[in-house]
Amino acid sequence: MSFALRSTARLASSVRPALRVMQSRGYADEMAFTLAAANKVFYDSANIRQVDVPSFSGAFGILPKHVPTLAVLKPGVVTVYEQDGAVKKVFVSSGTITVNEDSSVQVLAEEAHPVEDLDAGACRELLSGAQNKLSSASTDVERAEAGIAVEVAEALVKAAE
Repeated sequence: MSFALRSTARLASSVRPALRVMQSRGYADEMAFTLAAANKVFYDSANIRQVDVPSFSGAFGILPKHVPTLAVLKPGVVTVYEQDGAVKKVFVSSGTITVNEDSSVQVLAEEAHPVEDLDAGACRELLSGAQNKLSSASTDVERAEAGIAVEVAEALVKAAE
C-alpha cells in the first residue's frame, strides 16, 4: 500500500468517530435563540438564521451547527438575522454568549436596548459625562468604574450613529 493510500485510510478512520460525535450531539439546521436582559426578553427560543455578537475575543457570527462556545459580551450591537429576512439590532452593555451542543444560543445581557430606540444626542452627553468622571477620578476604583462607563458610552455613541 502506498504512503498516500495509508495516509488517506488513517485520516478516514480518524474522521469517522468525530462525525459520530457530531451526529449524536443533535446538530441541527435550526438555531433556537434567546436574547434576554434584566429590562426585557427580546427573543425566547426563536428560530433564527444567524446572530452576530460583539465579544472581548472579537466579534463573530453564529450559524446553526456552530461549535459549542462560551464568550463574554463587550459593549456593542448584537445583529439578529430572522428567518423571514428581517434584521434586528440590539445594543448590549455586557453579558455572556453561550452556544450549546444542540445549536441553541443564549445571549444574556446586563442591559439591552433596540438600536432604533437610542438617541444619538443623549448618548454623546452620556459619553461626555463619563469622560469627565474619568478625568476627575482620584482612586483606582473610581478610574476603573469611569473607564467602564466610557467604554459603554463610546459603544452607545457608535451604535446610535
